[in-house]
This record gives sequence, structure tokens and C-alpha cells, in this order.
Amino acid sequence: MAITFQYNKTSLQNLEKNLKMRVRSLPTIKNKESALRMEVKKAKSEIAGIEQDFEQRIASYDRMLALWGEFDTSLLHVDDVKMNVKKIAGVRIPVLEEVVYSTKPFSVFNSPKWFADGLTQLKELAQVGIEREFAAQKLQLLEFARKKTTQKVNLFEKVQIPGYEDAIRKIKRFMEDEENLSKSSQKIVKMRHSTESTNV
Repeated sequence: MAITFQYNKTSLQNLEKNLKMRVRSLPTIKNKESALRMEVKKAKSEIAGIEQDFEQRIASYDRMLALWGEFDTSLLHVDDVKMNVKKIAGVRIPVLEEVVYSTKPFSVFNSPKWFADGLTQLKELAQVGIEREFAAQKLQLLEFARKKTTQKVNLFEKVQIPGYEDAIRKIKRFMEDEENLSKSSQKIVKMRHSTESTNV
């Protein structure tokens, strides 16, 4: 990214102001990046734990696969998923509050004994599945924010700050050269005036 500037004091002041702002905000952005990095790490381990729990529940579900054929899946319904929003390192993350289920009544006498346990197992499986979705969404949002913050840190550190410093250096050199030329030309004019007055 080329920094546009003019060789004058106003441009120099603007560049110095922009440079100061970036240098001042860089540590804050770096802190945010490291906080997001830690949160991404935590979110990944959280997902790994949920995945393991989910796999275990699926395995226990598979053991009773023959029985599940006679289970009425319409007995359990997810009515609502209540959530809240929490800020983690400045990123808004959806947080699962509660899953609201509704259960159709069924005859305890006409249904197999394990139907009540089956409903509980199905609820737990649904709960873990929903938690897994929330954890995946959290990880995705944190990863996106971390990438954006890393890009901003790199932009400031590797492009903008060196670019502003270079532009300021160029303007200062130009202004020094201009001042030296002006002084030299004044000396020449003085010398001419003094030689002309001595000749007269």
C-alpha cells in the first residue's frame, strides 16, 4: 500500500499524526490477537470434548439399534433453543442457554419398558448435538476475528508504520534540502550585492 503525501508541512503533520495513532494502537491490537488466539485454542479443545461425548453417545445408541427400530421418534420434539450473546475478546458469541423439548404422551403399559430411558437418551443426544453446533459457531467466529486481527497487526507492523516513517523521512529530507537551497541562494544574492556595492 503506497502512502500518498505531498512535500509540505501539512502533509508531514498528518503523516506524523497517523503514525502516532498506529504506533499507539498496535500494542492493544496485539493483545487482542493473543487473547483471540487463546480463545480459539480453548474453543478447539471444547469442540474436541463435545465430539468425544457425542461419539460415545452415538456408540451407546448404536448398541441398541435393533430396539430403536420400534421407537416412535415423533414422541420428542425440540420446541425452542434459547440463547444469549456473550462478548469474548470483543467478539459477540452466541451462548446456549437452554433447549426446550416437548414430549408427546405415550402409554407406559403398551410401550416397551425402555421407552422412558430412550426418551432421556434421545434428549441427551439432541442436547450434545446442539451444543456441538454452538461450539462450532463460536470457533468459526473467533477464528474469523483472529484472522482479521492478525491481518491488521501485519498491516500496521509491516506496511503502514514503515510506510509512514519512510514518507516522513522523505518529506523532512526534501524540506531540509529546500531550506539549504534557500540559504545558499540567499548567500549568493548577498555576495553579489556586496561585490556590486564594492565595485560601484
